[in-house]
Parts: sequence; structure tokens; C-alpha cells
Amino acid sequence: MTSRGPAVPAGRAASPRPPAIVASDLDGTLLAPDGTVTPRTVDALAACDEAGVVVVFVTARPHRWLTELAAHVAGHGVAICANGASVVDVGAQRVLEEHGMERARVAAVAARLRAVWGAHVHLAAESARGFAAEHGFASAHEQPPGSPVAARVEDVADPVTLKLLVRTSGPAHPGGPDGFVADLQRAVGDLAHVSTSVTGAGAALLGEVAAPGVTKAATLARWAAGRGVDPADVWAVGDAPNDLPMLTWAGRSFAVANAHPQVRAAVDEVVPSHAEDGVAQLLERAAALARRVAPRPRR
Repeated sequence: MTSRGPAVPAGRAASPRPPAIVASDLDGTLLAPDGTVTPRTVDALAACDEAGVVVVFVTARPHRWLTELAAHVAGHGVAICANGASVVDVGAQRVLEEHGMERARVAAVAARLRAVWGAHVHLAAESARGFAAEHGFASAHEQPPGSPVAARVEDVADPVTLKLLVRTSGPAHPGGPDGFVADLQRAVGDLAHVSTSVTGAGAALLGEVAAPGVTKAATLARWAAGRGVDPADVWAVGDAPNDLPMLTWAGRSFAVANAHPQVRAAVDEVVPSHAEDGVAQLLERAAALARRVAPRPRR
């Protein structure tokens, strides 16, 4: 069984106040290790819906990877995708907001990366319409049929790129995922914001590049404010470094026990791992707290 950290850090008491919103990462967090939604999580999502607690998925995934989740958000679920670059109606698979990079910025970022890594850097682009990649980009995921491939990603990218993906060939980066992201950020400077959803020393390195200021936190904050919800009424849970801005912003923050050490150290509370239905347990707690007060209307 995965070990878990302290339930609540020293000096902090768990709040009895129910959240209006629970914002959850997906991979490594709400989803089981095999990428599925467990029966307990299905029931917990339904319990939150019945209690008036809104659950919003906040993920690095593109929206085309959310089809199988639509049934679990009661037909009205919203997801913040691509590390904050888009807001999506999960049931309708409709993009509601885009916060992407235009072609000129993508080309400028690519040029800076090639200036550092030369032929060893390989890029791909996610947009609201699909995926495009360079010939050397290796993906562990099956790509949509007909996705364009070229020598330079900027020649086949859509007018707006939500997220530029970066891999490199050659020797392994000595600094692992954290060092890789730091080097990428130094290379692109203020042209873009770099993060990663990769955790674990053995994982293949992946840089995720967004427009300046685009993070899970920034988009979640706008989305919540538009519904009259303050940060104090938001719970957020995640596992990877790209979740840190969201966890810092939220009124109460949680990490699953399998999270990156930096994430576990930054949150108010550590819950059981994604192999132990940790987020389901958190959602059950949120629903129980909400049932003790007047049910909230759906937003």
C-alpha cells in the first residue's frame, strides 16, 4: 500500500466549511493508475452533484481525451484543459474559452529551443482542432488519424496553439523533469510559460509550453470568479508541479500521497494515493460537509 503523509500539517486544522468547488487534476490524481474512473469515484462525483458541490476537472490533457469522462459529470461538467489554455464543456466536447499562442509566438519559441538543443529538440502542438507534430516527436499516446506532421511544427500548427509539447533526444537530462523544465524556461524566457505534468525519475521528459501567464490557477480563478466563487470556497487537489499554482491559489489545497515531493510539501493536507481512491475520499468529505448546510444550487 502507498504510504501517506500527515493528514494535516502541524499547526493547521481541517476546515469544517464545505467547498463550493472542488478542482481536481486527473492523471495521477482523480484517475486510477490505469487511467480509469473507479466505481467509488463515480459515486463520489454523483454525491457531490447531489449536494451542490461543483467538481471541475483541471488537467494538462487536451479536451479530446475527456470523452470517457463525460458520463461522470452529470451532463453539465466543465474541464479546464491544456494546463489552463482552454475551458471545455465536457459533455458537448465544446471549447468555451481559448488562451493560446499565435503562430508567430510558436515560431519564436521553437527558434529559441532549437538554438539551445539544435536537432535534438522535437516539438508538437495541441490546439482546439487537434494535434500536429514534427517528424522526430515521439508520443506515448495514439494521435488522431490524419494529424499533420512536418519538419517544423510551426508549418503545420493551427492559428492558435493551446500547448506546445517539447521532447529532446540524446543523453538523459541530469536534472530530471524539474531540471528539464528549468532549462526550457531559461531558453524561452518571457515568450512563454513552461511546466510539466510528468512526475517520477523514470518518466520520459516532457515540457509543456503555454502562453505567458497561462496556468491552471489563472484560468480556474477567472472561471470561479465568473460564478461568484471566492478562492476561500475552493478546494484543489493535484499531484504534479503544474498543479502548484492552482494549489497555492485555492482556499484549501490537497495532494495525493503519490504526488511529487514538492507538491506534498506545499499543500494543507495529503490524502491517500490515486491507487487508494484518495480523491474519491476527498469528494465524499466535501459532499458530507455540504449536506450539513443548505444545498447549493448547481452553477
